[in-house]
Amino acid sequence: MTDTSNEHEKIVFKYHSNVLDELTVETMWAQKIDPANGIYKLDSIPFYGPLIATDDEFFAEFDEQEQQLTYRRTTKHSGNSIVQVIMTTDEMDKQVIRDELKEHNCLSEGLNKKFFSVEILKSTDYRTIKQLLTKYEQQDVLEFAEPCLSEKHQDDITEK
Repeated sequence: MTDTSNEHEKIVFKYHSNVLDELTVETMWAQKIDPANGIYKLDSIPFYGPLIATDDEFFAEFDEQEQQLTYRRTTKHSGNSIVQVIMTTDEMDKQVIRDELKEHNCLSEGLNKKFFSVEILKSTDYRTIKQLLTKYEQQDVLEFAEPCLSEKHQDDITEK
């Protein structure tokens, strides 16, 4: 995303990534909600799995070591979720799956030709998305992880 309106800020996120199994630093865009009090809303899709999703509000403050605004804690959950997908075969282009997810109102960000992260909005029934991903996983096309699954989406898949 390109910030031309001065309503957004780049924020540093430092966390242990289960994907990389190491301390990770990721910079993402956030909308300014109440910058005087350090409150921002995430406007990027995380790649490596911090426990935050798009539209979550969080507190950030200037970090002397990073010399930049740095995430400290989530203050308000949006109900959105983030799912990570890695392609396990070269037989299928990841764009096919990303397009199929987009038909279900799930946007995604690609990191490279094998890996992408998916935003699942609170209004989306996660059962449908999980069934789609599980189908491809059973076909050995991909593997997926659910590093930031909202309570609403957890309920979607546990309710009978």
